[in-house]
Amino acid sequence: MTDQVSQYIKERIQVSPSELEIILTCFRPYYAKKNEILIHQGQTGQRTFFVGKGCLRIFFNNEQGQDTTRYVAFENNFATGLVSFITGEPSQEFIQAVENSDLLYISQQDFYHLLEIIPSWDKFYRIYLEKAYVNNTNRLMSFVTMNAKERYVLLLEQNPAIVARLPNKLVASYLNISQETLSRLKAKM
Repeated sequence: MTDQVSQYIKERIQVSPSELEIILTCFRPYYAKKNEILIHQGQTGQRTFFVGKGCLRIFFNNEQGQDTTRYVAFENNFATGLVSFITGEPSQEFIQAVENSDLLYISQQDFYHLLEIIPSWDKFYRIYLEKAYVNNTNRLMSFVTMNAKERYVLLLEQNPAIVARLPNKLVASYLNISQETLSRLKAKM
């Protein structure tokens, strides 16, 4: 799995072999069982996870107590409760393994230490933050400007693995619609 994260990093920034070795020593393996909660609401998000195999989702509970999925990370993607990771405040979100998942994680302390000792890690962080910002803004805009069908069609175009790999309950949670609405949309298409 270190080969996967190594490739991911090298595709985004230029690092020397010695710098890459330092970066990789900061990542620790973790095996998460299906449905395991890695970060609970109220905990401080001290880790960023890289998915080698499996799937993580980040979700929160709305006013009615129903969960709403904000982000899904499949293989070769990072996932973290970014607000808590940055601020050190308790997380408003949960991180859950949707499938049995082989992960690597880096602690907040090690992540920020790399910012101090490896100049290109700053660029890696900027790329990561930019991607997170664009994803979150596009998701928010879709909720405001699109109806359920349009969001479902967009999901099929941009990330069909969510529909293919996740149960309907989680797909509906990601789209912020009921399972019944999702079933009707699938039946019509």
